[in-house]
Amino acid sequence: MLAGVVGLMLAVPLVHVRSAHAFDGTAQSAPQPFASQPLTPPANVPSAPAVRPVDEAFRTGAQALRAGQTAKGIDALGYAAAQGHAMAQWKLGRIYADGDGVKRDDGKAFEYFSKIANTHAEDYPGTAQSRFVANAFVALGSYYLVGIPTAGVKRDPSRARDMYAYAASYFGDADAQFHLGKLYLEGIGGPRDARNAGRWLTLAAQKGQFEAQAVLGQLLFRGDEGVPRQGARGLMWLTLARDAASRPGDKWVVDLHEEAFAEATTDERAMALTYLENWLKTAKR
Repeated sequence: MLAGVVGLMLAVPLVHVRSAHAFDGTAQSAPQPFASQPLTPPANVPSAPAVRPVDEAFRTGAQALRAGQTAKGIDALGYAAAQGHAMAQWKLGRIYADGDGVKRDDGKAFEYFSKIANTHAEDYPGTAQSRFVANAFVALGSYYLVGIPTAGVKRDPSRARDMYAYAASYFGDADAQFHLGKLYLEGIGGPRDARNAGRWLTLAAQKGQFEAQAVLGQLLFRGDEGVPRQGARGLMWLTLARDAASRPGDKWVVDLHEEAFAEATTDERAMALTYLENWLKTAKR
């Protein structure tokens, strides 16, 4: 919540004032300095909104985590999350999902992400908070893909597809679009549909999601049912994905690019370079 604070600061230098004379020459008392008069702010100046305890708890928790005070941070975030603070719920969900300073607990993470999805599914897309709501849906989708036996969450690929589909369509989330496209391509959670997979992967790839760029690139380079082979276009997407792959776990992206590049013809390589140059020019606008 943004707090608006309006302050009025008036300063008048104090000077020695001699007795003044009226036009008829009679002496008059010197006027009192302006600074000694009581200041009354204009009636239309808004007062600063009070900070809600739940927001203060979230800020305290976030600051404590940045300072390495994990226990204090989690306590403060826990209070805010219990009051329905979506950002606190998301932060705790990520902490337990990643085992960030605490023992990994997928059950707790699933619980926090579920609270966000159940309460904020209809948040207006495009807002700062909506990005975290969409991420909660993506996290739930990933959990439904494998299940959480210790928390009683059964594996449900169809439910996973639903989670990704909602975040992909309503919030336009690139990660959700990538995961949904991949499920369509692999036939997980429903019928295989390479054409629909290409549609979702394209939406994510155009937003810079490099994993989607890699899978889309391979799909186009190889071709599939309902997806004509486009070697040069596929190689372009694979090149973009390779350049963005920097984590140890991204080696599969590099491997896909190397395989395609080795098989591509000279003309396909040249055309891919032209496509890439045009893409980069457009992206800079």
